[in-house]
Amino acid sequence: MLSSERCQVETRSGHLKRRWMPLFGAAIYSVLPFCANAQVSLPQVNLGLTNFEDGIAFPGLLIEETGGNYRAGEFKDASGHAIPGSNTANVISSLTHIAWVSKWRVLGGYYGAEVVLPAAYVDINTSFGPNARAIGVSDLIFSPAVIEWNDKKLFGRPLFQRALLDIAVPTGQYDDTSQVNIGSNLVNLNPYYAFTYIPTKKIEVSGRLHYLWNGKNDRPFVGLNAKNIQPGQAFHQNLASSYQVTGTLRAGVAGYLLEQITDHRINDTPIPGSRERTFAVGPGIEFHKQRWFAYLNTYFEAGVRNRPQGFLWELRVSTVIPAK
Repeated sequence: MLSSERCQVETRSGHLKRRWMPLFGAAIYSVLPFCANAQVSLPQVNLGLTNFEDGIAFPGLLIEETGGNYRAGEFKDASGHAIPGSNTANVISSLTHIAWVSKWRVLGGYYGAEVVLPAAYVDINTSFGPNARAIGVSDLIFSPAVIEWNDKKLFGRPLFQRALLDIAVPTGQYDDTSQVNIGSNLVNLNPYYAFTYIPTKKIEVSGRLHYLWNGKNDRPFVGLNAKNIQPGQAFHQNLASSYQVTGTLRAGVAGYLLEQITDHRINDTPIPGSRERTFAVGPGIEFHKQRWFAYLNTYFEAGVRNRPQGFLWELRVSTVIPAK
């Protein structure tokens, strides 16, 4: 993440009062390396783990830690119906995120880079197949190109924007004899566009719009008797809005949506009815003091297909070092 200045829109002498805040929160990552339909699943993606004031960034360095817990008491099939039996999932995750924004200009914005290292403990118990646990470091995610525009306006109000390409490489814990893994054993590309718009001095609206492309895993779970598998392509997005309650506290609502747009594949053959979907929404708060920021968010899922359906909470803490 980059170091950034937060813009609180108190007008004094016609100027915008700025406070330093994290550029773009943790880039991790949802949840389960398992698809209830085909035992091919989407890899980890950012579902709800960035939210309030997400688009704001200025030159500097951001150091951030995120921890969270996802619990699901049921799995949904391709029609969105609960799969019968006792089916549970428990995921405890952590994320280390370091981002940097330079003073160099590219395409009118500030150039930067980031690196993200997730880790997780996953425990899945189902009546229809997988019963396994895994713990370890997940796939390394990095972006060699971040561009932040922090001087734009929309209807005369501040509009912050960012674009980047995240690349995940297969460095995480992976065992082809296990039904559950922390790593995905493939490369994926996950570009996104993020924004924060400040329509009034106390309200902000933020979003992050992703596209996910996945490569092939040429060492899939041995129980599939397959040469390769390839998760489908997907769109996923985070949306949030918050209100400045006090000088150090914001409260609001955030949500996420994931929609898979192409089928999973086994041995290059599409698997009908394998597309994943989830939607979630929930309350959250942001606390900041000087260069420290803390975010606490909760999410309740609905409209799920080919995934577990549950509840997620996450705590994100970050500090920023402004560029001199």
